[in-house]
Parts: sequence; structure tokens; C-alpha cells
Amino acid sequence: QLQLVESGGGLVQPGGSLRLSCAPSESIWSMNTVAWYRQVPGLQREWVASRVSGGATNYADHVKGRFAISMDNAKNTAYLQMNDLKPEDTAMYYCNAQIRRTSGSRRSEYWGQGTQVTVSS
Repeated sequence: QLQLVESGGGLVQPGGSLRLSCAPSESIWSMNTVAWYRQVPGLQREWVASRVSGGATNYADHVKGRFAISMDNAKNTAYLQMNDLKPEDTAMYYCNAQIRRTSGSRRSEYWGQGTQVTVSS
């Protein structure tokens, strides 16, 4: 069954950097309108950043200037570059994307299982 697979999370010191990746578990036609969300236990999942198929990007205020979302269309892989990480960035990070499985199929929304990011000294 098709799913998104995130990777790149881990433990990092404050001020450090991580790059998260998000890729489908099987071959697809295209991946568009990618977004990253994060969630802390006990709180609602919150939007972090998104990128539409035309390339325009948007960021939540609390990550603007520190995070960058990008997409490698040839690999159908999305990334979230996170710089100057802060302890409050600690969360499970989830990828969300609109995927077209074949050239003739509709776009459907998929979520990944998440990758943990912990920022601590």
C-alpha cells in the first residue's frame, strides 16, 4: 500500500541543523503540493511549511527564516531543511502530499508515519 516515508530526524543540539526527507514507498506518477506538519504529544498537529506545484512556498511564522521546504521532482522527494533549531522545535514531523499514482489517476492525499526531531543540549 502506498505511503509516504519520512527520514532524517534525530537528536540535535540547539542551533544545529537537520534535513528531513519525504518520499513515496513505491513508484508514482507525480507528487504535488507538499506540506510538513509537526505534533507534540498532547497537542494538535500544526502546519509548518508547504510548497505548491508551481514552486511557491509558505511557512509558519515561528519557522520563517530558519526552515526551507523544497522538492526534487525527478526523485519525487520533498525535503525540509531546518536550521538554527530550538528546543521548541522538538516534535514528530509529518509529511503530507497530493500524489497522482498514474498519469490517468486523480490526486489523492497521503500522510507519512512521522520522524522524531529532538532539540536538546
